[in-house]
Amino acid sequence: MTETSPAPSPSTAAPAPLSLVAQLEALLFVASEPLTIERLAEGVGRPLPEVEAALAELETQLANGGLRLQRLGRRVQLVTAPQAAPLVERFLALEVTLRLSQPALETLAIIAYAQPITRPQLEAIRGVNSDSVLRTLVAAGLVEEVGRAESVGRPLLYGTTFQFLQQFGLQSLAELPPLESKPPDQPAPA
Repeated sequence: MTETSPAPSPSTAAPAPLSLVAQLEALLFVASEPLTIERLAEGVGRPLPEVEAALAELETQLANGGLRLQRLGRRVQLVTAPQAAPLVERFLALEVTLRLSQPALETLAIIAYAQPITRPQLEAIRGVNSDSVLRTLVAAGLVEEVGRAESVGRPLLYGTTFQFLQQFGLQSLAELPPLESKPPDQPAPA
């Protein structure tokens, strides 16, 4: 009679290794802030192209669930789906209190579409001083300093933040609606 070894019980069997997609999802889930793609590649010990491909796959997997992969430049994070915002706000007893003035919305739109942008460039577009409204947007966490221009005086460059994306329910800046081009003024027909 031959002895057969018993099959390993579920509690003693080694768990299957996680796929690269699952590893990235786990790191993004526990991260307290957005992570760069380079940091993720370092964390999983894989080359950037593999991590980029796995992030694209993760983004597709999450498309119909309650979470989304949000991108801003080379940084990514997991966020709740914009459609879940009312549910999450109610569950956490949050109150949305952000109210922006017309000049603040105008300034924010310019920054969102033209970023990175300097204050002088912003003021040239708006035609008015933007110091106060820019401070308001930075304080609200919708705009941040993203570097310095390589021009005379090295002025600060501004761009939008992850909080901007969250506030407006965007996964990335690519989801901003296209700008409509205004036709040049034409003389009225005679």
